[in-house]
Amino acid sequence: MTTPYPGAYVPGVPAPEPGAAGGQGYPGAARPSATTAPPGTTAPPEDPALEDEAAGEVTIVGGDTIRAPFGPPPPTAPAPRPSTSPPSEQPPPPPLPTPWPAAPAPVTGPALTVPPPSPPPPPPPPPVTRPAPVAAAPAGMPSAQEQEAARAALVRLRSEVGKAVIGQDAAVSGLVVALLCRGHALLEGVPGVAKTLLVRTLARALALETKRLQFTPDLMPGDVTGSLFYDNRSSEFAFREGPVFTNLLLADEINRTPPKTQASLLEVMEERQVSVDGTPRPLPSPFAVLATQNPVEHEGTYPLPEAQLDRFLVKVTLPLPSRDDEVRVLAHHAAGFDPGDLDAAGVTAVAGPAELAIARASARAVQVRPEVLAYIVDLARATRSAPSVLLGVSPRGATALLATSKAWAWLSGRGYATPDDVKALARATLRHRISLRPEAELDGVTADVVLEQVLATVPVPR
Repeated sequence: MTTPYPGAYVPGVPAPEPGAAGGQGYPGAARPSATTAPPGTTAPPEDPALEDEAAGEVTIVGGDTIRAPFGPPPPTAPAPRPSTSPPSEQPPPPPLPTPWPAAPAPVTGPALTVPPPSPPPPPPPPPVTRPAPVAAAPAGMPSAQEQEAARAALVRLRSEVGKAVIGQDAAVSGLVVALLCRGHALLEGVPGVAKTLLVRTLARALALETKRLQFTPDLMPGDVTGSLFYDNRSSEFAFREGPVFTNLLLADEINRTPPKTQASLLEVMEERQVSVDGTPRPLPSPFAVLATQNPVEHEGTYPLPEAQLDRFLVKVTLPLPSRDDEVRVLAHHAAGFDPGDLDAAGVTAVAGPAELAIARASARAVQVRPEVLAYIVDLARATRSAPSVLLGVSPRGATALLATSKAWAWLSGRGYATPDDVKALARATLRHRISLRPEAELDGVTADVVLEQVLATVPVPR
C-alpha cells in the first residue's frame, strides 16, 4: 500500500485542524489538486457528500441539494446540483393529484403566485316539463270547440242544400260568406237555374224564417217595409209589419220595380231597421236581403242605381249547369223530387242562429297582415284607373273585400287571411261595383274581364 503524501485526504480519517501540519491552513484555502500527487500514487475518488459537508451546510429538499456556503453570499445563487443518490435511495415521486373537488396546492414562483383553479359550476338542473297553458279565449269570443262545431255545421250546409239544388256549390259558398259578414247578396242568372229554390233551401237548412216578396211595377214602398193603419177597435193608428220583418228576405226580380220602391230597401239594408212616422223599428237578427235579377231580359226593368248596388256585399252568378249536373237534375226529378216540398227531399236543419252568431264573431277575429291590406287597396285602386272602367271600386268595396276574405279564411280553417283568400272572393265582391264605359260594353268587355286583368297585373305580396 502506498502512503499518501502529507496532507492528503484519506477516507475515514478526520481532516486536521486548520493551521496544523498538512492542513489547509485557513478556512477557504485552496485544496491541493489531485494532479499534485507524486507519481505512482492513486488519488481516491472524491465523495460528493463529504465534499459538500466540508464546503458548507447541506440541505436536501425534494431530492435537490442546496449549498449554504460560509461567508458572504455570492452575487448570484448557485444552480441546484442534481442528486447522485442511487435510484433506490431517491425519494418517492409526489402523489398524483386527487380528482375534483380536491383542488391542488398553489404553485409559488419567484414573483408570481398562481391561485388554484376555481371548481367548475355545478350543472344546471334538468328543465321541468310542464304542459303548455291553453290560451283562454278573449272576452266575448267563442271557444275553440264552439268554433270548430260551428265550422263543421256550415261545411255540412253545402251538402244539405245539394239535396235540392244540384251543381251550384259556388253559389252556396257565396251566400254563406255573405251571412257570415252580415251582408246581403244579389243573385243573377237566367230563369230556371234554381235561384228561388236556392234561397228557400238555404233558409230551411239554417232553420231561419224566410219570406218571398215579388217585385212588380205596381209595388209600393209601404208594401215592403210596412205602414200605419187606423184601428177602429182602439181608435188609434197601429203599425202593420211588412215582409222585411224576417230573417231572409227573398226580393225576387228586384229590377222589375220602380226606383221609388227599390229605395225603400236602402235603410233596411244599411241600418237594419224601418222608420215609419219617425219611429225606428229594428229588424230580427240575423237579417239579410237575397235579391234575384235576370241579366238577359231588360224590357220593363229598372236597373238598380249604383248606390243601391253598393249595398250588396256580393253578387253571385248562377251559371247553367254542366252536362253531368243537368243529367243529375233530371234523374232527381225522375225519382219524384218536388221543388215545393223540401221535407220530401230530406232537407233538414244542420245549423241555426247560434252557430251563425259564433261563426260571425270568429270571422271578425281573423288576423290580416298589413301586406294583405295593402294588396286589397291596390286592387281597388287598379280598377279605378282601368281604361274601360267609368267608375271603379270605392273604399266601401275595399272594406267589403276585406270582410269576405276573412270569412273565407275562417271557413277554410285558418285564423289569418292570405292573398289567395282575397283573389278567391275578388270577383264576387267587386264585379257589381264596377261601371263600364259604353264603348267597352259594346266591345263585349265585362266586369269579370276587368277583374281578371287587374288580378293578373297587381303584384301579389309574399
